[in-house]
Amino acid sequence: MTMPHFLRRRPLDRRTLLKAAGVLVALPLLDAMLPAAAAGADTPVSAQPPKRFVGMLTNMGILPEYFFPQQAGSDYVAPPYLELLKQHRPSFTVFSGVSLPGVDGGHAAERSFLTGAPGASRGSFRNSVSLDQVMAEQIGSQTRFPSLTLMAGAEDMSISYTRSGAMIPPVRSPVKLYQQLFVENTPEAKLAAHERLKADRSLLDGLRERTKALEGSVNAADRQELDQYFSAIRDLEKRLAASENWVDRPKPKAGQPQPEEVTDSQRLITHSKAMLALVRLALESDSTRIVSLCFNTGTTTPREIAGVNSMVHEMTHHGSRPAVMKELALVEAAQFKELAIFLDSLKSVQQGGRSLLDLTAVLYGTNMGSANSHSNDNLPVLLAGGGYRHVGHLAFDRKSNYPLSTLYVSLLQRMGVATDRFASATGTMRGMELA
Repeated sequence: MTMPHFLRRRPLDRRTLLKAAGVLVALPLLDAMLPAAAAGADTPVSAQPPKRFVGMLTNMGILPEYFFPQQAGSDYVAPPYLELLKQHRPSFTVFSGVSLPGVDGGHAAERSFLTGAPGASRGSFRNSVSLDQVMAEQIGSQTRFPSLTLMAGAEDMSISYTRSGAMIPPVRSPVKLYQQLFVENTPEAKLAAHERLKADRSLLDGLRERTKALEGSVNAADRQELDQYFSAIRDLEKRLAASENWVDRPKPKAGQPQPEEVTDSQRLITHSKAMLALVRLALESDSTRIVSLCFNTGTTTPREIAGVNSMVHEMTHHGSRPAVMKELALVEAAQFKELAIFLDSLKSVQQGGRSLLDLTAVLYGTNMGSANSHSNDNLPVLLAGGGYRHVGHLAFDRKSNYPLSTLYVSLLQRMGVATDRFASATGTMRGMELA
């Protein structure tokens, strides 16, 4: 790896230091930090089953008239999409009148769905850390995979971002994900992983030594930034040590055969089904406790859905034409059916006297309230499971939206992150309490 330029013998610029510090925080994504397997059979079982989180985005919007109930509370009449989830109705809350403050840009807002970073429409936009990665920083060392970043659909897209605002590349191959989770590495691969970890520790040692020499030549404000930088290095060293503990540990047994590869990006539902099934296996085996999954649907034409012959992006610009909206609804309904199957699978797994759904907070939503108009307010979002006392339809003001980022604070606290803020939020979401 190339040594950050600010550590060479050049005049120190504070902005450069901060930028480089952000890059350092992304070091857990080095090759050696990409874990090769989930926890082995010898992993001790906790008296309290661990909490999990799954964040999912479908990036072409959701037809609001098929999603939002008219009535608030638990006695709402279910619109078509929520009717598909009816068997889990006591286990999820649907939100209306929520958005991410300052997040704009139509399609560009997809980058901010889990970060809440404002100004996605600006050319100077720089993203911030995503919700799942803040969780991974807190508890990621407890599993072989600190987190999983996945996608289904066409092209590569992720909703997970590092502290430096860099997108984490997603895994989109079901076969690759299955092999990472359940297929044992060769002795040569394990040796190479140990060597990479050794090299990464050496790099961190060098960074510390070179940065230490700067302490006597900077002002008090910069010394404070250096202290934060050293703290980041110490945290990374701990995570490197935790990763090394996993290299030689056996992988769990999948209990099912390797899935087929999905090479045709138009097979949106087949791809989604395969990835969701593997997410359930990853959570059940405690390979990870944190997952992000993006359904990148824009350039897909999912003809495997009966009655669909158009590209999804084109259909979202329906102009209120009934025939186009009907065809688009077929795609979105198929996605909600897969969400229902996923929730079924979590509900069927029992751990410590609770279902995996009770232990897993499943966030599902989109970055546009209306893809037809590219609006980024009134976002269709629901939260399932997670041990919350679900209230049915939690309705906020659709003209003056409630910050969705407050829900993110609630989710962080649930995962053990001691914070009262995330993005623009300075508190938890009103109306959401753990049971």
